[in-house]
Amino acid sequence: MRVCGVEIKGNDAVICLLSMKDEIFDIPDCRVRKITLEKVTSRESLKVFQFTFAKLMSDYKIDKVIIRERPTKGKFSGSAVGFKLEAAIQLIDNLEVELITPLAIKEYIKKNPISVAYADTGLKSFQESAFATAYAYLMNSYYAE
Repeated sequence: MRVCGVEIKGNDAVICLLSMKDEIFDIPDCRVRKITLEKVTSRESLKVFQFTFAKLMSDYKIDKVIIRERPTKGKFSGSAVGFKLEAAIQLIDNLEVELITPLAIKEYIKKNPISVAYADTGLKSFQESAFATAYAYLMNSYYAE
């Protein structure tokens, strides 16, 4: 199974591709690390973001997109732009999208710790949360009780 972990930060969708086959993980090379919504108030810019994201998922044959969920209220709530990006991703035709809470991510990683140091993955530090999101989803789906 090949998934894309997504963390939405401001007007960026930070991504990490991750696949698992026969209990072996692979982090495929990807031409981008994040996709940015250039003009947050522009309809055309949002369509470009959505098209770019959909094309990337199609090109890399992603089975499912996993988005790290953000609270809607409180101190750590997501921004309006972030929810706009989330909706644009969720509305892409023929793309399975699932949200996963930070608490669930922590629980899944606690049950199945990451066996390699993050620095050894070759990913940038800002992708760590997107990686953890994808890893947690795969671990939960593979080892679900």
